[in-house]
Amino acid sequence: MTRDSVAPDGPRMRDYTKPQITSLLGELHRRGLPYGLLWGSADTRETTLDGRILVDFGKSPVSTLLNLLHLLRDIEGSGRG
Repeated sequence: MTRDSVAPDGPRMRDYTKPQITSLLGELHRRGLPYGLLWGSADTRETTLDGRILVDFGKSPVSTLLNLLHLLRDIEGSGRG
């Protein structure tokens, strides 16, 4: 499946709450583990940029987290995982 990337400045990026992002990080940990993708220190700190919460694995925007999850979901859906 091909998806368009989520842009850091997308209008929905301001809608994510800290609990939602924490849940997405948990999913990233679970899905990424079989592929060696480990971000044990990833967290939602109080850091924001222009009203958007940043995910603390290199101060990445939530869009990076979403794009990584999309890639992992696509890999699992294609049977290559």
